[in-house]
Amino acid sequence: MKWSRPHPTYDRAVATSTEIDGTDEDGAGRRSSTAATPSTASSGVDDPPPRPSIGTSVTGWFYRHRSWVEPIVVFLAIRAVGILVLARFTQLRDTTLGNALGLWDGKWMLAIAEYGYRDVPYTQTDARGLHTIDTAYAFFPGYPYLVGTLARLPLLTPFGSAILVNLVLGCLAAVGAARLAGFCAKTMGDRSPIGSSSPRRVGLLAAALFAATPMSVVLNMAYTEALFCALAVWALIGVVEHRWILAGICASLAGLTRPTAAVVIGVVILAALIARKDGPRAWAAVVISPLGYLGYLAVVWAHTGSPTGWFRIQTEGWGTEFDWGVATVNFVNDVLVNSGEVAPVATAWIILATLLLLGVAVWSRLPWPILLYGALVVASIVLSSGLMMSRARLLLPAFVLLIPIAMLLARLRTGPMLALLIPIVIGSSWFGAHMITVYPHAM
Repeated sequence: MKWSRPHPTYDRAVATSTEIDGTDEDGAGRRSSTAATPSTASSGVDDPPPRPSIGTSVTGWFYRHRSWVEPIVVFLAIRAVGILVLARFTQLRDTTLGNALGLWDGKWMLAIAEYGYRDVPYTQTDARGLHTIDTAYAFFPGYPYLVGTLARLPLLTPFGSAILVNLVLGCLAAVGAARLAGFCAKTMGDRSPIGSSSPRRVGLLAAALFAATPMSVVLNMAYTEALFCALAVWALIGVVEHRWILAGICASLAGLTRPTAAVVIGVVILAALIARKDGPRAWAAVVISPLGYLGYLAVVWAHTGSPTGWFRIQTEGWGTEFDWGVATVNFVNDVLVNSGEVAPVATAWIILATLLLLGVAVWSRLPWPILLYGALVVASIVLSSGLMMSRARLLLPAFVLLIPIAMLLARLRTGPMLALLIPIVIGSSWFGAHMITVYPHAM
């Protein structure tokens, strides 16, 4: 409805009439403010609105921010279960929770955060047990430098800041997972064989599944997974929502976090080129996205004197190289036939289950940028050699492939849904604790 500006002459006439005979313009016998007693006088439009009660204010705030609050609560609740189970394992294994959360690569992250690349203690070694002047450069600087910067604040140690950073980033990633899954539920709708589901319900289930992936315990450790997952999922949100500056910045920061960022960068650039009609922002994403990744490779180039310096350090120190999946196939075949240990067998099945999830994502018609990202993450891990026992952790950033599972679960009633989700949470909590405290070289 369009409101017109009241005529001043008309306003004065009405006011005069009201003051004289105590009636308003529709003839009702309402007292004017001049005739009212001080105890009942009203100041009209100048009266402040009634102050809401505390309960009403809290409820209103919650509904305005529920898209953030609910995924965070779900994530924290599930991760709390995982930490409690891990704490019990550390008791039984005669170690501490702090030691467990700072193992393996976590020691490298904390050392770089505290000492920088050049002064990392020589007690830190690569997979061969060696430490050279180049070894530390295998680790990208985004996470350790963030931790080191925060550790300069009063009362914070590098370890404390690492745990705090990952707590916040894990929550941010969970919110992103819920938002991305909600987008999929809205856009896929009836065109997907899964059918339509409540976007809010799908989003919360996606956040829950993200928090309960087999090695989700690493989200609470001094590792890069929480930072990378947060940046990757918000880059994808930027892509599907055509928020190209967000997508470009997140992809660039991911490039400073870990080498898998090449996948995020590729998806953002391709999507921005396809959407180039969006204008300068799309082109800006193309330019911004690779800066972090290429910038760090250039730093290592300057340090080693070779443009392939980082790749050489990674291959020599950790045996990681692209082999078209030969190492993975050999590992799965050997373990499923010959191994009697829980950790290797479970890792083999996680690899196979991830490939199955990729097939389900294709079948469900997941939006192509999300599907492409998930497929390339899986390919980058499955088609390369290296420490096979770390595959469950390295596949965690492919959690977007769980969105179709969240959509399927969302179609169930609450009882059956919880009956499936609770064992998943308990199983992942046990598996993560077992891998960290029992198996000697799981990460």
